[in-house]
Amino acid sequence: MNSEAFITRLKIILEYYNLTSSTFADTIEVQRSSMSHLMSGRNKPSLDFVLKIVDKFPDVDLYWLLNGEGNFPKKNVNITIEQKKEVLEKTKNTTPSLFTHSEPISKEIPNTQFSESAKKLIKVVLLYNDGTFEEFKQ
Repeated sequence: MNSEAFITRLKIILEYYNLTSSTFADTIEVQRSSMSHLMSGRNKPSLDFVLKIVDKFPDVDLYWLLNGEGNFPKKNVNITIEQKKEVLEKTKNTTPSLFTHSEPISKEIPNTQFSESAKKLIKVVLLYNDGTFEEFKQ
């Protein structure tokens, strides 16, 4: 990813929504100094930073933001909550072949300091080759 081009696209987003760097940082819930360091070219954007942008601004296409490919504002972003629930219900009782395993998997993990409740799934993001994505939160 080209950092200068990313900053240019970020400036386009700010102008489109008529936001300052400070209000943008507040909106996506990052420190203002992080935004300042990014805009000056001192730091590169983190994955968390990018995901916060596409989460708070659904018109921002992930591939456009990262690579300049796609459109801004994004077309057809009207995915309803009902549509998301429908996808979740369809996939709830199916096991993708990627995760199919012929042998039983032991739930015991020897020599670790993690308990079963240590990690919980909070978000799943599906990225499609046409530049669209779907996000499912717990």
